Amino acid sequence: MTEDRVTAALDAAGIDYTVTRHGQVGSLAEAAAARGVDPDRIVKTLVVRRGDDDHLFVLVPGDRQIDWPKLRRVLGVSRLSMPSPEDAFAATGYERGTITPFGSTHAWPVIADQHVTGTISLGGGAHGVSVTVRAQDVIDVLGATVADVTDSPTD
Repeated sequence: MTEDRVTAALDAAGIDYTVTRHGQVGSLAEAAAARGVDPDRIVKTLVVRRGDDDHLFVLVPGDRQIDWPKLRRVLGVSRLSMPSPEDAFAATGYERGTITPFGSTHAWPVIADQHVTGTISLGGGAHGVSVTVRAQDVIDVLGATVADVTDSPTD
């Protein structure tokens, strides 16, 4: 089971976590309610393509979105894209909506937006499964680069 890969990776990293299992959700608000957290505490793990067989994970608070020019500046590149669902699965071993750096089939670099702080809820490797962890533990264990790479949809 893919969620077992997540918990095994968290255990191996020595990160304290809580697993939450809930049904399918259709919105950020539903996901937050099901997980018992505020929407800004949900952190999406997006896989971004830099080139052929070159990806990275970007940790984005649920109430924010990637600011592509900011992310390109941080990475020093002129082009980035979102992979197809099939390519995202090939790069991580997870389906979209379940992607997490923990237990991924490849240890891609991680960029964490500067708003990823406090206690957060990440995807748990399967639909309807999440893990609650301390953001700083995630950043430290993954060696994530913390940067301003998002904006609010209302900005």
